[in-house]
Amino acid sequence: MADLLVLGIETTCDETAAAVVSRSPSGAGHILSNVIRSQIEDHSPYGGVVPEIAARAHVEMLDLVIAEAMRNAGIGFNDLAAIASAAGPGLIGGVIVGLTTAKALALASHRPLVAVNHLEAHALTARLTDGIAFPYLLLLVSGGHTQLLAVEDVGRYRRIGTTVDDAVGEAFDKVAKMLSLPYPGGPEVERQAALGDADRFSFPRPMFGRREPDFSLSGLKTAVRLEADRLAPLSEDDVADLCASFQAAVVDLICDRVRAGARHFRDLVGSAPTALVVAGGVGANAAIRVALQKTAAEIGTRIAVPPPALCTDNGAMIAWAGAERLSRGLTDSLSISPRARWPLDPASAGAKA
Repeated sequence: MADLLVLGIETTCDETAAAVVSRSPSGAGHILSNVIRSQIEDHSPYGGVVPEIAARAHVEMLDLVIAEAMRNAGIGFNDLAAIASAAGPGLIGGVIVGLTTAKALALASHRPLVAVNHLEAHALTARLTDGIAFPYLLLLVSGGHTQLLAVEDVGRYRRIGTTVDDAVGEAFDKVAKMLSLPYPGGPEVERQAALGDADRFSFPRPMFGRREPDFSLSGLKTAVRLEADRLAPLSEDDVADLCASFQAAVVDLICDRVRAGARHFRDLVGSAPTALVVAGGVGANAAIRVALQKTAAEIGTRIAVPPPALCTDNGAMIAWAGAERLSRGLTDSLSISPRARWPLDPASAGAKA
């Protein structure tokens, strides 16, 4: 059997991305191209992503991004085994742009379409970068999602824990906004935290020590706001110390929740996880990555964190998830609809992601 070459398209939020990935019959993956066009400058004046602006930017850039990805890979559409696109979850206008483009390319090139769950793409990225075997424990942390899942196979995901309020990335962004830090907020909080004193403020660690492996961030976020209001006007040192103390609380909370999740994983799956896999944009945070290395050792497994560029949204993860699904004979009809919400675990569809 020949390698599967798949074009992946990602437009669920504010990155317009396309990539070509190969998957060998043995399951090994290789990125042939990975083109990402950020919309940060478009959204910076508003302090966050504006859905209408994002969708319009995808329309303007996607054709050029796809052409560049194909050119960088050195292939034509006839060389592809399939066209993959994120079909959700995400900002529905952007999802429509990417999925409609993928449908048109699949129809014109007589190639199958693979509609990819954006969360599944994050979940499977470590199999591309590190060759991780099933089953593994996934910590998915991003601006919109905070979940612990048992990843048992392609298409087989069981949610172990989730946030009851804010996602981790959302909390980082809100703290950045309340401290008047520039957009995007998460990386700026991390940069300020490196300059500050993490011991200056004693912020709460919500749900710390509980057996249930769920997350809560709203109380921590409120504590930061109250302290910032008390100190106002804030000095540069105040901002750095607030960020450092906030980040330290998040790190402690995440590590504690992962330890709880590992216990539930063994009960649910019947074995230890082959790895602790960290995915999503918050996985690019260096402090969180370092702390989780120690946590993985504590729970008796290895850690796998994709490179920062593959933690944030990108086309390579969509192409790889498409290749994984295609290798199992999973394709989709051109009538498939885009989805604003699409939980990985159908049994938890009513829960907050």
